[in-house]
Amino acid sequence: MPAGFALLDALSATDLDRVIEMGWEDRTPFEAIEAQFGLAEKDVIVLMRRELKGSSFRMWRARVSGRATKHRARRPSGMSGFKSDQQRSITHNKISKR
Repeated sequence: MPAGFALLDALSATDLDRVIEMGWEDRTPFEAIEAQFGLAEKDVIVLMRRELKGSSFRMWRARVSGRATKHRARRPSGMSGFKSDQQRSITHNKISKR
């Protein structure tokens, strides 16, 4: 069993929720999840399969399969960060109003 699978069982509930959230985010690459939690793409897939309902997992897999934004090497050259340009800025722990 690869080392990443052992990490799945060692994740706290908070970390587990964050990995799932990062997996769902279109602009967060698998490399960012690996850097933060030590889970490779295949480990994230196993985690998502284990934690999501079957239909949710199939929908997620269809969305991320081949998606360029989920892999740094395949991203367009202008895309450098994890934050979307559309995301509102957060100041002093309050979401800014329009």
